[in-house]
Amino acid sequence: MANERVSAEPRLGMLIDLSTCVGCNACAVACKMENETPRDCFSTWVESWDAGTYPAVSRANLPKLCNHCADAPCVSVCPTGASFVADDGVVLVDPDRCIGCKYCMAACPFQVRWCDDETGEVGKCTFCYHRSSQGLQPKCVSTCITKSRLFGDLSDPASDIARRLAEVDAERLLPELGGEVAVYYVGLSETLAAPKASGVCRGGNIDEGRS
Repeated sequence: MANERVSAEPRLGMLIDLSTCVGCNACAVACKMENETPRDCFSTWVESWDAGTYPAVSRANLPKLCNHCADAPCVSVCPTGASFVADDGVVLVDPDRCIGCKYCMAACPFQVRWCDDETGEVGKCTFCYHRSSQGLQPKCVSTCITKSRLFGDLSDPASDIARRLAEVDAERLLPELGGEVAVYYVGLSETLAAPKASGVCRGGNIDEGRS
């Protein structure tokens, strides 16, 4: 699996181990503080739900964020070039070129973008690019209390994340879409198979219901 991701160019990515995620949302709080996202807008969050039947009940947790697609549909539909892919594969948004048309929000299959109601600008997870482009970890990774998130260069076989991907059966969200993404999970099938109760906590523009 890791060999499929090896290339000459750097490709920053993340692996999330769902077996150790406790749903504490420290990642979401740290991200919000670090990136100062608008009220009710989150670039990462944790969907959590009760699973199983009493007394064998457990808590399922699924962190969500931008998947930084290699062939990102949000980039291809952007009329101004505000959405673009950096040299290391990170999908970014230039606020100076964003006109708030929300085409990118509609095109994103993962529904992980938000819009600032006051400025009209669209935002999303950037892997804390002001940090990761300088060799630092995204804030959600460095804050995770269970070390469930692993970040690094997917294209470097010697990196911690590439070595870990070679050891586990990692999965991605919406595999039927094809294409390459930069966010993978351990234990995704088991988590998604857990029946969801009502009242699932969702992210993004909370008041808009992901619209």
